[in-house]
Amino acid sequence: MGIILMYLVIIAVVVVVISLKVINQYERGVVLTLGKFTGIRGPGLRLVVPGFQRLLRVDVRSTPIDVPKQEVITKDNVTVGVDAVVYFRVIDAPKAVLETTNYIYATSQFAQAALRDVTGNVDMDDLLGKREEISQQIKEIVDRQTDQWGIDVEAVKIQNIELPTDMKRAMAKQAEAERERRAVIITAEGEKAAAIAVAEAAATLTKIPGGINVRTLQTLEKISSEPSQNTLIVLPAELTESVGRILNSNK
Repeated sequence: MGIILMYLVIIAVVVVVISLKVINQYERGVVLTLGKFTGIRGPGLRLVVPGFQRLLRVDVRSTPIDVPKQEVITKDNVTVGVDAVVYFRVIDAPKAVLETTNYIYATSQFAQAALRDVTGNVDMDDLLGKREEISQQIKEIVDRQTDQWGIDVEAVKIQNIELPTDMKRAMAKQAEAERERRAVIITAEGEKAAAIAVAEAAATLTKIPGGINVRTLQTLEKISSEPSQNTLIVLPAELTESVGRILNSNK
């Protein structure tokens, strides 16, 4: 009789040890009793009756999943490769277990479909220049669908946009032409500003008696100070005008 009692005690201890489950702080335990959902177990040491109950662990931390590169034809018929990353968190553990067979795989697949749909309805220029807006549209679409699975989509980020080689060359030429156009405009604006400044200076010098003569002397001084192997002869403007009058009178 004592041996039987000892065996019963050992069996009871083994059953209790097997029944004890440790749930981590970042997990929630979904309990099924005879196949039926009967509750959630929080973090800590929990008792699950073996043979009658089953514990399914659900990670409630923020989880990133990669969306593989998708070949997409944009609205303006340009083929591009686009990939993204989705950040989501389980906010309702029973739904995540009971409403889909694999909530991570389901979220990934739906994110791929949403990525193709959204990027296929925009032009290439918008795809390159409005990544944040497009990412937000994808997030809203995926979030509406995954809400029924107890999942909250925190963010969607488009990572890489792969363009065809010929399109890269065309964009490089376009960027170079744009830079040249800006350089020409800046040069023209500089010349315009310089011409206006020169005209204003000339107008000021003509209003001041002897101003032109002073400027002429400054120019001669500058020319004479520069080293040169050629001889420079400067004639006053008055002398040139007098010679011109004399020649005209002789005719």
